[in-house]
Amino acid sequence: MGESHAPDFLAVGHVTRDVLPDGGYTLGGTVSYAALTAARLGCRAAVFTSAPADLGVSVALRNVETHIVPSSRATTFENIYHGRSRQQYVHAVATPLQLEMLPAAWRTVPIVLLAPVVHELALDWLGAFPAGLIGATPQGWLREWDDDGRVRFHRWGQASRAFSEVDVLIFSEEDVGGEEAVVQEYARLAKMAVVTRGPKGATLFSADGARDFAAFRAKEVDPTGAGDVFAAAFMVRLHETGDAGAAAMFANCAASLSVEGAGMSAVPDRSQVEERLRREELLG
Repeated sequence: MGESHAPDFLAVGHVTRDVLPDGGYTLGGTVSYAALTAARLGCRAAVFTSAPADLGVSVALRNVETHIVPSSRATTFENIYHGRSRQQYVHAVATPLQLEMLPAAWRTVPIVLLAPVVHELALDWLGAFPAGLIGATPQGWLREWDDDGRVRFHRWGQASRAFSEVDVLIFSEEDVGGEEAVVQEYARLAKMAVVTRGPKGATLFSADGARDFAAFRAKEVDPTGAGDVFAAAFMVRLHETGDAGAAAMFANCAASLSVEGAGMSAVPDRSQVEERLRREELLG
């Protein structure tokens, strides 16, 4: 369970059961992609989540420490793609994650990614890691869904408070319904924000202003999880270097590699990222 010492990188949020077009399923969720990315970049990575035993989280994430709160249901998503856009459906929601359930030793972790997908994290998580570099992917706070499970963006009433309390806010254009005015608004609330824009790359918002970073060329097979890989890679590299620009380039590169295979199969290791960085094969 990894409770006796702190990992290097901790992802907090629900793993998901992602429904496949053939009716099967695969493990997903930001925490799955992010922790696996951190592990492949050389970190001792961990996940704090809730799920039923039959989801097989520990098996799928063999090189990641896991603390799994028992749940009768797994948070279940179905993604239907139309080109680069997708329509999401939520079919089930697992047990919310309570701060008091976290192993005490994990409060000292140096890199934390708060990664809600269905409002499973309350705001008390924002102050839970006083010594850590804290990132958040807020997509799960920015979602609502109807009786059929159809997901859409909604303006979260706690955004002003929450986004100012993390060190890095990482989200995509898609997370805010493609509304650039909302992108700019949310970025201004944060100490530092990174907005991913698919093949258009990413924009870094910091005290130095806004800076765009081009995407890397990739032979896309499956875009699922690319933003989650980006988030983890950005946090790891920012912690290593203190250079947000270098972290954005590194994360763009990692994300480009992750789309070249199905699911989590193409999450890259550090040598792959460094090799593509050396080649500098950028779009645009």
